[in-house]
Amino acid sequence: MSVTSTAIACSPARLHDEPDPPRSVVVDGDLNPVAVCIQKPISVTLDGTAIWALAVTLVLIIHFVEAPLAELLVLLVPFCLLVQNDYNNFIGLGPGGTPPTIQGYARIAWLRLWALRDPFTPPAPRPSPAAVSDPAGTGPPACLPAHGILPASGPLPYRPGPRPIVAGIAPQRQLDQHGTKQHYRALRRTLESLARTHPGRFGTARSCLEKHGLGLFARHPVNVTCNGEICHVHDSDHSLHLCLHPEDIAEVLRKGWGQRHPLARRGWFGATMPVPEEFLMVYAPRDDQELQIVCKVIEAAIWYAAAERQQIDVLEA
Repeated sequence: MSVTSTAIACSPARLHDEPDPPRSVVVDGDLNPVAVCIQKPISVTLDGTAIWALAVTLVLIIHFVEAPLAELLVLLVPFCLLVQNDYNNFIGLGPGGTPPTIQGYARIAWLRLWALRDPFTPPAPRPSPAAVSDPAGTGPPACLPAHGILPASGPLPYRPGPRPIVAGIAPQRQLDQHGTKQHYRALRRTLESLARTHPGRFGTARSCLEKHGLGLFARHPVNVTCNGEICHVHDSDHSLHLCLHPEDIAEVLRKGWGQRHPLARRGWFGATMPVPEEFLMVYAPRDDQELQIVCKVIEAAIWYAAAERQQIDVLEA
């Protein structure tokens, strides 16, 4: 692996209360085959007996129940069916950062109220810590990378074909275009090789954010996201989650390689959202060329997390 590394001098040391990721790790043992993420539309099938039972029930409600209560009962039935279908779809996305329980579903249902309505518009750059504390610009330079690296290093090509169908919040998953298992394995090996080659700067472990799948971590992050996590790869659909500079996010969105996470927004009234504004999904690579491009996006994620330029040599699928 050939490496080009340029570090910004003001990068802080790793926070003391954040444990270093291990030098190497085997995540989830053997790789699981692609899990089919199922999202079903609501549908109700009634046979003859059920139709008669429903008709008799409605007649009895109309004749023996007060009008307000009858209206409530009639509305309650489709509402319960909708909730049941939505819960089944939540479970059908597979394991993720949210427990697959009633409590986990209730939390996601609440967070859905604050989700982004447009996941294809990049966020505005956040002011750097130095700019906030020193508006005149007379102090030390900001540690936050001032610019992205994708536009300057050569624009990304456009991703061929339509975007994949994406569903869910936590977990957020691709429903189609999962790519091949060979390219997924190659991506994992590439991240593990990077960590083995530079054990003082990178590590691999189970994702801190996702709680499933392989994560790449920076040991000395500038922008700290869950123990310095740079990115993680999903076992089920082979997509990735990572954080980028807003300029790089704009390039990824414009060329069709990903979309923002539904909760990657600023919270109202100072509320803290579960993920940063710069958090986005990168679609699963489908061939060798797309694997190269995805790793180029990971280089940009390393830049944003650790303020270091890191060239990645991609291992063959």
